[in-house]
Amino acid sequence: MDEDVIVVTTNSIPGYRIVRVLGLVSASSARARGAGRDIVASIRNLIGGEVVEYKELMESARDDALQELKKRARSLGANAVVGVRMATSMITAGVAEVVWYGTAVVVEPEY
Repeated sequence: MDEDVIVVTTNSIPGYRIVRVLGLVSASSARARGAGRDIVASIRNLIGGEVVEYKELMESARDDALQELKKRARSLGANAVVGVRMATSMITAGVAEVVWYGTAVVVEPEY
């Protein structure tokens, strides 16, 4: 299972030591807005406030890409990913991409 893959933004994990570096690992998720979602979001934009439809879309994209990052790290034999970063970009009008990347490593407890 991927739950045991530790993912951190730091270059080390307190209480663990890196015993092997396996290399770069990355994963992405692209999501497109739908016409119905755009209509509701446009109405919210007129009224003001949080645009929940787009927030949920991006949260889903982030979660999917993070789970894929863990899966890819595990397939390399890693049990952790350090130095993790996330980036977003607009691929084309209405399509956003989320990318997670970091260094896949094998860690062991220090004790």
